[in-house]
Formats: sequence, structure tokens, C-alpha cells
Amino acid sequence: MRRRDFFLSLAAPALAQPRTQPNIIMIYADDLGSGDLGCYGNPTIRTPHLDRMANDGMRFTQFYSAAPLCSPSRAALMTGRYPVRSGINFVLFPDSKGGLPATELTMAEMLRQRGYATQIVGKWHLGHLPQFLPTRHGFDHYFGIPFSNDMSLATNVVYDEINKQFHRTRPATTLERYKTLPGIPLMRDENVIESEPDQTQLTPRYTAEAANFIRKSAAAKKPFFLYFAHTFPHVPLFASTRFRGKSKRGLYGDAVEELDWSVGEVLSLLAELKIEENTLVLFSSDNGGAVGLGEHGGSNGALREGKATTWEGGMREPFLAKWKGRIKPAQVNTAVASTLDIFPTLAHLTGGLPKENPTLDGADLAPLLWGDGTRPQRDFFYYNAGRLRAIRRGPWKLHLNGQNWELYNVETDIAERFNVAASHSDIVTQLKEAIAAQEASFTPAETQR
Repeated sequence: MRRRDFFLSLAAPALAQPRTQPNIIMIYADDLGSGDLGCYGNPTIRTPHLDRMANDGMRFTQFYSAAPLCSPSRAALMTGRYPVRSGINFVLFPDSKGGLPATELTMAEMLRQRGYATQIVGKWHLGHLPQFLPTRHGFDHYFGIPFSNDMSLATNVVYDEINKQFHRTRPATTLERYKTLPGIPLMRDENVIESEPDQTQLTPRYTAEAANFIRKSAAAKKPFFLYFAHTFPHVPLFASTRFRGKSKRGLYGDAVEELDWSVGEVLSLLAELKIEENTLVLFSSDNGGAVGLGEHGGSNGALREGKATTWEGGMREPFLAKWKGRIKPAQVNTAVASTLDIFPTLAHLTGGLPKENPTLDGADLAPLLWGDGTRPQRDFFYYNAGRLRAIRRGPWKLHLNGQNWELYNVETDIAERFNVAASHSDIVTQLKEAIAAQEASFTPAETQR
């Protein structure tokens, strides 16, 4: 028995467990912007199912991913810890030797120890070598692509067509690197079952796989955890014939509308199986939209910048939560929250934190979800590439821009247009002290590459 499994076996409930363990579905989009959904104000992309999910539950307006890039964001989601604690500071590639360390406790491991059936469908991106695969991190089964859908020579031909539109060239070293990579692998558990699968069929195939898992788990009357990590709308973009050319937002809109359809299929299945009242469904995105890709990238609404930055557009995400009969409908929550909060929330819902658990950086969302309380204010730290780049405390955000510290009130100035550091030097000093304390509080893990 591994050390972390032993700790889990000692877990003592911090809260009374529900009489029936709730099913949990975490749906995670890839590069979806905060302004890409109808319920967040998009005027052209049709997202009726996600809009209905927002209307039937709670929509957050100040929800953050813990990093503005794929791998670090996913590491934080799985562990409830800033990615610098696990060493997942950069995007992992098909020739990377590292991945999520075995010492990290994932939400899937925690839930499996508590009797859950666990499955991931879609993008993993926390290491593709056997020791890092989802099946080594608490998932009973895996069906999907272990990294981004652009990480092969074939898909980069498509990607380079996008770059030509912006008169950009990729470094020769990058191009040579891709020439040595194998095709995009579609995996089942720990086996590659296809190379370079037809990406126009990924969303339908993922959705069928997710539905099959839900049906089997419901028939077995076993609580389940489904992590449904969509490949799109990451570039290169694809959509099935049913959706291609149907949106007013080009291929990007087609991919998002198909993703919305997939969410609708999951929600309809829960109703069909009569398990809506015992299933928590969460939806978010790994980072902000890639606004630099023009029509191939997403919208972050009025937020500044996007993916790969620690401006608000890079890390403030859509977040929806639905649980029929538990979460009141049509709620809009303005509290600051993040993907770091999901692990502790699921822990408390299913029996409490492990008795001896790793340091978690998030907090239980239940008081917000049930609408019967508030949470103490917590600082939120913006990390990128292993560096702490900004802090949010209340309405204030102190951001390192080059060599200069800039201060913004991101409740009244969400576009981060007005630097007020000069007129609020006391707040700048306080937030600098908080950053120094955070950096001194632990030693970052060795970077996984």
C-alpha cells in the first residue's frame, strides 16, 4: 500500500456523509474563453444546453483556473494544489519524460478509495508514459488522447496554416521536434488503440464513451466520478458533419456548439436514468481563450489578454454547477473561487478530508453552492511557468508587468486598464508582503519536463 493510500484509509469524515454518495461529473473544456457561452454574453455561439445548466443551477462570475496553460491547470484541478507544488509548471509534450508525480493525491484516488467507479474521457495531459497515465492516478478506466491534439507533425501542418494568417513562423527547433513525434494516440486504459484518429469524430466518440460509463455505473448502483475533459476548442479545430459550418462564428463556433451538444447529452441521460437528484455536474475550462489566434481562438469578453498570460483573460473562466434539488436554480455567484476549490469540495461532500492530507490550496465551495453562507476571504495567487506573477485580495490585483508592479481593481476594472498603484501605495505594500510570505511558505517541487 502506498503512503497516500494508507492516509486515505485513515480518513475520518469531517462532515456527515450523505445517505447516498453523490455521483460527480466534472466537464472540462480546452481553451474555452469566458466570453464564449451564451450565458456569459456571447451573441453568436449557440450554447442552449450550457445556458440551461446555468439557469438550472449556479453560474460563477469570478472563477479562476490555477494556471493559464493546459498541464499546470489540470494538475491543480486534480490535486487542489498550485502546480508549483507538483512541479507541473509547463505544458508537457509527447517527448517529455515527466508527469504528475506518484506522490500527488488526486481527486480520483480519493473517490475510488471511497467506493466510486472512476473514469476519465478525453484529454489527460499530465504525462503519457505508463507511470503517469490516469490509471496510475486513481482512474479505473481511460479513453482519450494523453496530450494536446496539435502535438504531432500531421496536426501541426494544420496549425501552421493558422500561423500563416498572422505572418508568424515557428522556430526551426520546434519544427524539427515535431518531425520526430509519433501520431496523436487515442488510448483505452494504457493501450494505444488508434494513431491519428479522425478528430471530427472525437466529440461524438467521447460523448458515447461517457454515456456508456454513466449507464453502467447507474445499473450497478455504484456512485461514479466522471472526468470529461474535452479536446476542443483547442486548435486545430474540428467538428463533425452535423455541426460543421452551422455556427455564425466559423469553425471555432462549430466546435463549441458541438461541445454544448455533448453537455446536453450528458444532462439528458441523467434525467432519463432518474439520477439528476443525486448527481453534481460541474463545468469549466482549463484556461482562457487563445485570443491571438483570431477566428480560431476564443473570446474572453471584456477581460484583458488570454491563454498563457496571468491577465484576467488568461485565468478567469466560466464555471457552472448543477445539482437538482440541492443547488437552487438561476443563481449568479460573484465570490472569488477557483479550480483549487474543487478537490476540497468533493472531499467534504463524500466524507471529509483525509486525516493526513497534503497541503491543499483551495477551500470547500459548499457554503456558496448551497447559497446558505459565505467563505472567509482568501488570497488567490496567479502562477505561470513556475513563477508567481500576481495576487488577488478582495477587489485588488497586484500584477508584475515586466519589471513593474501594477495594481488594478478587478471588480470595477475587469479589463485591467487603469493602474492605480501610485494612489494606493499602502495596498501595494500589503500585497507585496503577501506574495513574499507565499513564496517563503514552501519549496516548489522539481519541474517535470
